[in-house]
Amino acid sequence: MKNFLFVNPENCSGCRICEAVCSLHHEKVCNPSHARIQVIKWESSGLYIPMICQQCEDPICETVCPMGAIYREEKTGAMLINYDLCVGCKLCVTHCPFGGVIIGIDGQIKKCDLCDGDPLCVKNCEPDALQFVEATQINFLKRKAAAQRFSELIQKLLSAI
Repeated sequence: MKNFLFVNPENCSGCRICEAVCSLHHEKVCNPSHARIQVIKWESSGLYIPMICQQCEDPICETVCPMGAIYREEKTGAMLINYDLCVGCKLCVTHCPFGGVIIGIDGQIKKCDLCDGDPLCVKNCEPDALQFVEATQINFLKRKAAAQRFSELIQKLLSAI
């Protein structure tokens, strides 16, 4: 059974340990600019929002990729990027409603790969803003509802800018 990364922004303290752990694991440097997760602070509300690939059931990033470079890995269910096919067009970045596909400081497209099924950001998230939950029907429905609320919150915050 697959697990899903669940983001609860209401629990996020803004400590950014998830960014440090991610960058250290993937890029071997402790630099949040290299992380595949970005914690955004909305000044108007004081809310911290971890932005990360939601590994969508019907991922728009995969749909819009003209090269077919984004695919679902069978073992973990993570949406991955085949860098041999990616041409860096950034359509996946501009179409992701969750800000889960980013451009690294090296210019390369990056996204969460779920750390081969054992996300380190989750292991190091003390306030449990990030959780890796089993894909039962109940959890799927909760995740879907949370994703909808999260999307509405992002749209509301973006319209206030």
